[in-house]
Amino acid sequence: MSQRHHKRILIYSHDTFGLGHLRRCRAIAHSLVDEDKELSVLILSGSPIIGSFDFRARVDFVRIPGVIKLRNGEYTSLNLHIGIEETLEMRTSIIRHTADIFDPDLFIVDKEPLGLRGEVQETLDLLSQRGVPNVLGLRDVMDGPSLLAPEWSRKKVVPALRRYYDDIWVYGLPEICDPLAGIALPESVRKRMTYTGYLRRTEPQEVPHYTGLDVSDEPYFLVTPGGGGDGEELIDWVISAYEADPKIPHRAILVLGPFMQPELQADFMARAARTGRVEAITFSARIETLMARAAGIVAMGGYNTFCEILSFDKRALIVPRTKPRLEQLIRAERAQELGLMRMLEGDEPRDPKVMAAALRALPDQHLPSEVTVPGLLDGLPNVNRHAQKWLERSAGRSYRVALAARG
Repeated sequence: MSQRHHKRILIYSHDTFGLGHLRRCRAIAHSLVDEDKELSVLILSGSPIIGSFDFRARVDFVRIPGVIKLRNGEYTSLNLHIGIEETLEMRTSIIRHTADIFDPDLFIVDKEPLGLRGEVQETLDLLSQRGVPNVLGLRDVMDGPSLLAPEWSRKKVVPALRRYYDDIWVYGLPEICDPLAGIALPESVRKRMTYTGYLRRTEPQEVPHYTGLDVSDEPYFLVTPGGGGDGEELIDWVISAYEADPKIPHRAILVLGPFMQPELQADFMARAARTGRVEAITFSARIETLMARAAGIVAMGGYNTFCEILSFDKRALIVPRTKPRLEQLIRAERAQELGLMRMLEGDEPRDPKVMAAALRALPDQHLPSEVTVPGLLDGLPNVNRHAQKWLERSAGRSYRVALAARG
């Protein structure tokens, strides 16, 4: 195998639904190429809207056939009229052949150690045999320990961590959460875990145009349920508050999310227009600009939104979901304990007056920056530093992993 002068990183993101994994991987890829002008990054993603996002020079993507998780926990093909087993076979083949030809110097897997239904295992075998370092990237909170432990046991994750992974990067801090609490990890695996801090986001240099949206200097609250696939209760609650209370201090801009059902989007847009104080759009690939200019944020508290709230130092009201995972609730509870933002529980009857009162109080909350948490937003520099370490060890493929000797 000839030695190259240009380095390559392959990132896998399974993306069954929502925007979280894709946006996290995109932020990491952009930071990596900004730091190293001799580096190219290729993202493998199942997101159906990955083409809606812009990518920096030397960052590109391969779109694998999409799947979606049904309410009963089963998966099905997103767009193709073929069975899930055929879809997974196609995905596995595309992932492996892309890795074979792209021949990365570092492989980063986002969240799912073996990929969706084990689709990355063949690729991990291939790259391990070539001496390519494999890194698992985890968000700060995975799920409640009592739920994650049996899931990982069923998927045989711990043996995979021992066998394949050279490093485990946690994109958060232990002050918020240990994402693998309750998992019986061997000490050899636990030692590979590194907390990077959260991934700082920045406002795009080019100001985007938002069709039909007033982004004047008049203050507004930005309301975002992320991808929107399960955000209808949050949106309904906020609109109901504006319908019930004319004294809420600022207007609201709603970003409904691309995965919200079209009939719900239409209904919410009509209700928002009738209030005279609420505007709504379906999606923005550059939501960072709306975030940066907002007087406050109302959100469900997914990982990327949490990073943006901290990055732009915004007062925030978090209404976390509790199904199918406790991730958002755990993150929001700890953030509220630290004083970074306020949480409003959404499982109780959603009284419009309760939301209206919370919105009226939002401008008086503390800013996240008034709480000192060392290393809070150091994630991207630390990811860059750790990536360079593995790229140097992978140079010329002189680095070889003795799989049998791993603990």
